Amino acid sequence: MKIIDTISLAFRTVRGNKLRTGITVAIIAFGIMALVGINTAIDAMKQKFTESFAAMGANGFTLHYKQYRMHFGGDDNSDVKKEKKGLKKEKKSNIGKPITKEQAESFKKRFALPSKIGLTLQGTNNAIVSLGDKKTSPNVRINGGDENYIELNGFTLAAGRNLNSLDMESGRNVCIIGSDIAKKIFGGSLEKPLEKIIKINGISYRVIGTLDSKGSTLGMSWDNMIVTSYNSVRRFFNSNANASFNILVKVPDVKMLDAAIGEAEGTFRPIRRLTTTEDINFVIDKSDVFVQMLMKNLSFITVSAVIIGFITLIGAAVGLMNIMLVSVTERTKEIGLIKAIGGRKGSVRRQFLYESIIISLLGALFGILLGILVGNSFSLFLSTGFVVPWWWLFWGIVICSIVGLLAGLYPSFKAARLNPIEALRYE
Repeated sequence: MKIIDTISLAFRTVRGNKLRTGITVAIIAFGIMALVGINTAIDAMKQKFTESFAAMGANGFTLHYKQYRMHFGGDDNSDVKKEKKGLKKEKKSNIGKPITKEQAESFKKRFALPSKIGLTLQGTNNAIVSLGDKKTSPNVRINGGDENYIELNGFTLAAGRNLNSLDMESGRNVCIIGSDIAKKIFGGSLEKPLEKIIKINGISYRVIGTLDSKGSTLGMSWDNMIVTSYNSVRRFFNSNANASFNILVKVPDVKMLDAAIGEAEGTFRPIRRLTTTEDINFVIDKSDVFVQMLMKNLSFITVSAVIIGFITLIGAAVGLMNIMLVSVTERTKEIGLIKAIGGRKGSVRRQFLYESIIISLLGALFGILLGILVGNSFSLFLSTGFVVPWWWLFWGIVICSIVGLLAGLYPSFKAARLNPIEALRYE
């Protein structure tokens, strides 16, 4: 029997047992759907993270306060070890002090390399914005910045103007509002809020600009925020004595990045009153460090998806093998007839193997389609583009082929070993 005839017969047999085939295909499809769907969603999350956190581009970095956290892997006593190597104990009081306004402004004045520098200070995360009888939910974020805040954080002005030096020096009550707030309070137009007076937690602010929509990350909207000067934030929205400034630096060319980071450390050390023998008590992070950190955490989700998919596929393989064994029993007479008219063991073996692989690949096809749909429904929520995880599609097909092959091996060999005379007499 030719291979094409064997494959054709396998297709007809699969089509003739619709219920049995459908159940097995569904089990395999759910396993592949979990694998492809979760990884499609992860790719969408990676795309969103890259857009959201790498706004400064590859030629930016941030200086921020080094907060103590629990470390795993034996690094908990790193400061003690460094102290034993000669660090001065009397300067240990520097550890734990935030970056103050004076230190941040001093860095901005002293940094020598050509660059754009922005100072930021986090305000409250639960402000209420109101105008007359219109009011937002108590979840508006207030961020303090300077004239470079919008550019260095990847925002775009939709209407109005940016903060200027006079706004910074005076700390006057002016603000730039996100598109969500503009639509909630003023309707659809992003120009209508300009020069209007709104109240933020009962404090009057004049709107000087509105921001284009930036979307959301992990359910946190970048459009539900207000930007004002960091002096205004210090006065009204951040009374915490340990509040720390962040310093954002963007150089003109990525080739200057390493030199700029070295220059930034050298500039900031004396501002933080550190001697040459002391370890730095601040952190310098490149703009893509948050993306890298999140990508690393997402790898655990990928492993979970693979485990879920494999567990489901193992169950599908066992079910597929049982179905093929039942099929061998039901078709014993047919097998005996094929052998009686000259059919070879190899032909019988291939027919059952092809049936098993066809069922498995049908499961892969439906699973991939469902996985892409499920995963991209999540990408719609994140407002990212359509994602197709080609690598995982390839592995889904390969895995299902292997599952079909392994599940069909024993039944196919059992069918091929049947004695034709006994098979023809089988009832």
